[in-house]
Amino acid sequence: MADGFASAAERAAFIAGLPKAELHLHIEGSLEPELMFDLAQRNGVAIPFANVEEVRAAYAFSKLQDFLDIYYQGMGVLHTEQDFYDLTAAYLARAHADAVRHVEIFFDPQGHTARGVAFGTVITGITRALDDAQARYGITSKLIMCFLRHLSEADAEATLDEALPYLGRIDGVGLDSSEVGHPPAKFEGVFARARDLGLKLVAHAGEEGPPVYVYEALDLLKVDRIDHGNRSLEDPALVARLAARGITLTICPLSNLKLCVVDNIAAHPLKIMLDAGLHATVNSDDPSYFGGYVNANYQAVADALDLSRGDLLTLARNSFTGSFLDDAAKAAHLAAIDAYA
Repeated sequence: MADGFASAAERAAFIAGLPKAELHLHIEGSLEPELMFDLAQRNGVAIPFANVEEVRAAYAFSKLQDFLDIYYQGMGVLHTEQDFYDLTAAYLARAHADAVRHVEIFFDPQGHTARGVAFGTVITGITRALDDAQARYGITSKLIMCFLRHLSEADAEATLDEALPYLGRIDGVGLDSSEVGHPPAKFEGVFARARDLGLKLVAHAGEEGPPVYVYEALDLLKVDRIDHGNRSLEDPALVARLAARGITLTICPLSNLKLCVVDNIAAHPLKIMLDAGLHATVNSDDPSYFGGYVNANYQAVADALDLSRGDLLTLARNSFTGSFLDDAAKAAHLAAIDAYA
């Protein structure tokens, strides 16, 4: 065992109680099969699965596009404000059980407005659940609106227009969906506009796409944080730059395994990232599809890479220092980690 742990069980217990933030979570990707069935029945939506087991079997995908196909299919059961509330509340209950103290969650409004669901319906349900979780669990939150990169920049601009009345509840914008063939450069204009509106900026880059996409996210979109970023390791100059600037990478180990970004968790580059001085964090991405919430992701890499107590504490600290919380809130969370350690 790595330093400080007498057994795997002791390390697992340490992870279970470790205060942490989650910075890479697609709320639509937390739709569990059971809730999908309940919402389909509630809303009279036909789904091509006879039972929960058939849904789980359909989750046997091996690349990003196969996952996205079922992801958008599952999204089709979400129609009412209460649906979005129930979805978000279910995730937050699981996050609370995993000792998550702060979440920064993504939502994909274009996946809903294209189906005739009003932007306000989506965001009101989500934010009502976020408010209730803060009151019930003490979990704080930030909300990040993602643009779907397989759609046009004009479509993203229209989505930003729709968001304007709700900017009091939106903290940032992101870029997700099919990466290859849709470089960050495609969205330079809408990201500049979002920046002028005072929003924080993040983008998925270097998951399936090449290191040049990470450069574009940094130089053209001027992002504050990189989501995924695994392929940055192919470019030593990029690694040095990310480390020197302290750019946070929101790493998603079980997602990387499920989408074959890595062949097995023992081959995951998280420890290499930490040793290279990269500001890596651990997150669950789309947990209902990828086989585990945030503690399951911590546990998977801790076991496979034999992470030490110091490694785990670094990951937890990074999750707060890489967040969009203010300095006072970050300091309070770091103090809580120190007390736990």
